Amino acid sequence: MARPRRHLLPGQPHHVIQRGNNRQKVFFAVDDYRAYCNWLAEAASAQGCAIHAYVLMTNHVHLLLTPEREESIPRTLQALGRRYVRAVNAAYRRTGTLWEGRYRAALIDGEAYFLTCSRYIELNPVRAAIAEHPADYPWSSYRRHALGAGDGLVTDHPIYLALGATPEGRQRAYRELFRDALDPLAVDDLRAATNGGRVLGSARFKRQVAAALGRRVAPRPRGRPSKRSGGKGQGNIS
Repeated sequence: MARPRRHLLPGQPHHVIQRGNNRQKVFFAVDDYRAYCNWLAEAASAQGCAIHAYVLMTNHVHLLLTPEREESIPRTLQALGRRYVRAVNAAYRRTGTLWEGRYRAALIDGEAYFLTCSRYIELNPVRAAIAEHPADYPWSSYRRHALGAGDGLVTDHPIYLALGATPEGRQRAYRELFRDALDPLAVDDLRAATNGGRVLGSARFKRQVAAALGRRVAPRPRGRPSKRSGGKGQGNIS
Protein backbone atom coordinates (compact mmCIF):
# COMPACT_ATOMS: atom_id res chain seq x y z
CA MET A 1 0.00 0.00 0.00
CA ALA A 2 1.36 3.42 -0.97
CA ARG A 3 2.13 5.84 1.82
CA PRO A 4 -0.36 8.70 2.11
CA ARG A 5 1.08 11.95 0.84
CA ARG A 6 1.85 14.52 3.50
CA HIS A 7 0.23 17.94 3.32
CA LEU A 8 3.16 20.36 3.45
CA LEU A 9 2.42 23.97 2.60
CA PRO A 10 5.11 26.67 2.65
CA GLY A 11 4.36 29.60 4.90
CA GLN A 12 1.97 27.67 7.17
CA PRO A 13 2.79 26.24 10.62
CA HIS A 14 3.06 22.47 11.02
CA HIS A 15 3.09 20.29 14.12
CA VAL A 16 5.67 17.51 13.84
CA ILE A 17 6.28 14.50 16.08
CA GLN A 18 9.19 12.10 15.77
CA ARG A 19 9.36 9.11 18.10
CA GLY A 20 12.04 6.67 19.04
CA ASN A 21 11.82 3.23 17.50
CA ASN A 22 9.42 1.11 19.59
CA ARG A 23 9.14 4.21 21.83
CA GLN A 24 12.67 3.63 23.09
CA LYS A 25 14.95 6.39 24.33
CA VAL A 26 16.61 8.71 21.83
CA PHE A 27 18.36 10.96 24.38
CA PHE A 28 20.69 9.40 26.91
CA ALA A 29 22.69 12.31 28.38
CA VAL A 30 22.67 16.10 28.58
CA ASP A 31 25.14 16.32 25.71
CA ASP A 32 22.67 14.49 23.47
CA TYR A 33 19.99 17.13 24.01
CA ARG A 34 22.48 19.91 23.38
CA ALA A 35 23.79 18.32 20.20
CA TYR A 36 20.28 17.73 18.88
CA CYS A 37 19.30 21.37 19.47
CA ASN A 38 22.46 22.69 17.82
CA TRP A 39 22.15 20.41 14.82
CA LEU A 40 18.43 21.08 14.46
CA ALA A 41 19.16 24.81 14.35
CA GLU A 42 21.79 24.26 11.64
CA ALA A 43 19.60 21.96 9.55
CA ALA A 44 16.55 24.20 9.85
CA SER A 45 18.53 27.25 8.81
CA ALA A 46 20.06 25.45 5.85
CA GLN A 47 16.78 23.96 4.63
CA GLY A 48 14.44 26.85 5.32
CA CYS A 49 12.47 25.94 8.43
CA ALA A 50 11.56 28.38 11.20
CA ILE A 51 11.22 26.61 14.57
CA HIS A 52 8.60 28.32 16.74
CA ALA A 53 8.17 25.84 19.61
CA TYR A 54 9.72 22.53 20.62
CA VAL A 55 10.19 19.99 23.36
CA LEU A 56 12.71 17.17 23.53
CA MET A 57 11.36 14.30 25.59
CA THR A 58 13.31 11.18 26.47
CA ASN A 59 11.88 9.11 23.62
CA HIS A 60 10.28 11.64 21.25
CA VAL A 61 10.37 15.18 19.92
CA HIS A 62 7.65 17.74 19.20
CA LEU A 63 8.23 20.67 16.85
CA LEU A 64 6.05 23.56 15.73
CA LEU A 65 7.60 25.00 12.60
CA THR A 66 6.97 26.84 9.35
CA PRO A 67 8.69 25.71 6.14
CA GLU A 68 9.81 28.04 3.36
CA ARG A 69 9.44 25.31 0.74
CA GLU A 70 7.47 22.07 0.46
CA GLU A 71 10.66 20.04 0.89
CA SER A 72 11.96 22.07 3.85
CA ILE A 73 10.55 19.84 6.61
CA PRO A 74 11.59 16.44 5.21
CA ARG A 75 15.05 17.70 4.28
CA THR A 76 15.56 19.28 7.69
CA LEU A 77 14.61 16.09 9.52
CA GLN A 78 16.58 13.90 7.13
CA ALA A 79 19.78 15.92 7.54
CA LEU A 80 19.36 16.13 11.31
CA GLY A 81 18.42 12.47 11.65
CA ARG A 82 21.42 11.15 9.79
CA ARG A 83 23.83 13.30 11.75
CA TYR A 84 22.28 12.61 15.13
CA VAL A 85 21.91 8.85 14.64
CA ARG A 86 25.54 8.52 13.54
CA ALA A 87 26.69 10.39 16.63
CA VAL A 88 24.51 8.39 19.03
CA ASN A 89 25.49 5.05 17.51
CA ALA A 90 29.16 5.96 17.73
CA ALA A 91 28.93 7.32 21.28
CA TYR A 92 27.00 4.38 22.71
CA ARG A 93 28.37 1.61 20.50
CA ARG A 94 24.99 0.76 19.11
CA THR A 95 23.79 -0.04 15.60
CA GLY A 96 20.59 0.17 13.64
CA THR A 97 17.74 2.61 13.57
CA LEU A 98 17.00 5.09 16.32
CA TRP A 99 13.79 6.71 15.11
CA GLU A 100 10.39 5.29 14.27
CA GLY A 101 9.91 4.87 10.52
CA ARG A 102 8.25 8.16 9.59
CA TYR A 103 7.79 11.41 11.39
CA ARG A 104 4.18 12.53 11.79
CA ALA A 105 2.99 15.97 10.78
CA ALA A 106 -0.16 18.07 10.68
CA LEU A 107 -0.56 21.31 8.78
CA ILE A 108 -2.43 23.61 11.14
CA ASP A 109 -4.53 26.72 10.89
CA GLY A 110 -2.29 29.11 12.78
CA GLU A 111 -5.00 31.62 13.63
CA ALA A 112 -7.03 28.94 15.40
CA TYR A 113 -4.44 26.50 16.70
CA PHE A 114 -0.96 28.05 16.87
CA LEU A 115 -0.98 29.00 20.55
CA THR A 116 -2.83 25.81 21.51
CA CYS A 117 -0.18 23.75 19.74
CA SER A 118 2.65 25.73 21.33
CA ARG A 119 1.18 25.21 24.80
CA TYR A 120 0.50 21.54 24.11
CA ILE A 121 4.13 21.03 23.13
CA GLU A 122 5.61 22.86 26.11
CA LEU A 123 3.27 21.13 28.59
CA ASN A 124 4.52 17.68 27.60
CA PRO A 125 6.91 17.37 30.56
CA VAL A 126 4.08 18.25 32.95
CA ARG A 127 1.74 15.68 31.42
CA ALA A 128 4.55 13.12 31.66
CA ALA A 129 5.00 13.98 35.37
CA ILE A 130 8.69 14.80 34.97
CA ALA A 131 8.20 18.50 35.78
CA GLU A 132 5.72 20.37 37.95
CA HIS A 133 5.77 23.41 35.68
CA PRO A 134 6.99 23.87 32.10
CA ALA A 135 9.57 26.38 33.35
CA ASP A 136 11.25 23.56 35.28
CA TYR A 137 12.09 21.63 32.12
CA PRO A 138 15.21 22.83 30.26
CA TRP A 139 14.65 21.20 26.85
CA SER A 140 11.69 23.17 25.54
CA SER A 141 10.87 26.60 24.18
CA TYR A 142 8.80 27.64 27.22
CA ARG A 143 11.55 29.63 28.93
CA ARG A 144 12.12 31.54 25.71
CA HIS A 145 8.46 32.43 25.27
CA ALA A 146 7.47 33.02 28.88
CA LEU A 147 10.67 34.24 30.53
CA GLY A 148 12.74 35.73 27.71
CA ALA A 149 15.59 33.24 28.05
CA GLY A 150 18.04 33.11 25.17
CA ASP A 151 17.33 30.32 22.70
CA GLY A 152 18.89 30.46 19.27
CA LEU A 153 16.68 27.65 18.03
CA VAL A 154 13.43 29.65 18.25
CA THR A 155 12.09 32.05 15.64
CA ASP A 156 9.15 34.11 16.89
CA HIS A 157 5.95 33.66 14.89
CA PRO A 158 3.79 36.74 14.17
CA ILE A 159 1.03 35.29 16.35
CA TYR A 160 3.40 35.20 19.32
CA LEU A 161 4.65 38.71 18.53
CA ALA A 162 1.06 39.97 18.52
CA LEU A 163 0.67 39.05 22.19
CA GLY A 164 2.29 42.32 23.26
CA ALA A 165 4.06 45.47 22.15
CA THR A 166 7.23 44.70 24.10
CA PRO A 167 9.15 41.51 24.94
CA GLU A 168 8.05 41.83 28.55
CA GLY A 169 4.42 42.25 27.54
CA ARG A 170 4.54 39.21 25.28
CA GLN A 171 6.15 37.09 27.95
CA ARG A 172 3.56 38.16 30.52
CA ALA A 173 0.69 37.43 28.14
CA TYR A 174 2.18 34.06 27.27
CA ARG A 175 2.49 33.09 30.93
CA GLU A 176 -1.16 34.00 31.41
CA LEU A 177 -2.15 31.47 28.75
CA PHE A 178 -0.88 28.68 31.00
CA ARG A 179 -3.20 29.59 33.85
CA ASP A 180 -6.04 27.83 32.07
CA ALA A 181 -6.10 24.18 31.07
CA LEU A 182 -5.99 23.28 27.41
CA ASP A 183 -9.32 22.60 25.74
CA PRO A 184 -9.57 18.77 25.69
CA LEU A 185 -11.41 18.80 22.36
CA ALA A 186 -8.71 20.97 20.75
CA VAL A 187 -6.04 18.62 22.09
CA ASP A 188 -7.88 15.60 20.70
CA ASP A 189 -8.18 17.30 17.32
CA LEU A 190 -4.48 18.18 17.32
CA ARG A 191 -3.44 14.63 18.21
CA ALA A 192 -5.74 13.05 15.64
CA ALA A 193 -4.59 15.37 12.87
CA THR A 194 -0.92 14.83 13.64
CA ASN A 195 -1.16 11.06 13.97
CA GLY A 196 -3.25 10.88 10.80
CA GLY A 197 -1.16 13.32 8.77
CA ARG A 198 -4.17 15.56 8.18
CA VAL A 199 -4.90 19.27 7.96
CA LEU A 200 -6.18 20.83 11.18
CA GLY A 201 -8.54 23.74 10.77
CA SER A 202 -11.97 24.86 9.65
CA ALA A 203 -13.66 23.64 6.49
CA ARG A 204 -12.78 26.96 4.87
CA PHE A 205 -9.13 26.59 5.81
CA LYS A 206 -9.05 23.07 4.38
CA ARG A 207 -10.54 24.32 1.12
CA GLN A 208 -7.86 27.00 0.93
CA VAL A 209 -5.12 24.44 1.56
CA ALA A 210 -6.59 22.08 -1.03
CA ALA A 211 -6.64 24.88 -3.59
CA ALA A 212 -3.05 25.85 -2.78
CA LEU A 213 -1.81 22.24 -3.01
CA GLY A 214 -4.00 21.32 -5.94
CA ARG A 215 -5.33 18.16 -4.32
CA ARG A 216 -7.86 16.87 -1.83
CA VAL A 217 -6.83 17.20 1.83
CA ALA A 218 -9.96 15.94 3.62
CA PRO A 219 -10.24 12.15 4.02
CA ARG A 220 -12.76 10.45 1.76
CA PRO A 221 -15.82 8.94 3.46
CA ARG A 222 -15.31 5.33 4.47
CA GLY A 223 -17.53 2.45 3.46
CA ARG A 224 -18.99 1.08 0.27
CA PRO A 225 -21.35 3.19 -1.85
CA SER A 226 -24.97 2.72 -0.95
CA LYS A 227 -27.34 0.87 -3.27
CA ARG A 228 -29.35 4.06 -3.61
CA SER A 229 -26.42 5.65 -5.40
CA GLY A 230 -26.27 2.87 -7.96
CA GLY A 231 -22.84 1.87 -6.72
CA LYS A 232 -21.26 5.09 -8.01
CA GLY A 233 -21.72 7.34 -5.03
CA GLN A 234 -23.69 9.90 -7.11
CA GLY A 235 -27.26 9.37 -5.98
CA ASN A 236 -29.72 12.11 -5.05
CA ILE A 237 -29.18 13.80 -1.72
CA SER A 238 -32.31 14.13 0.37
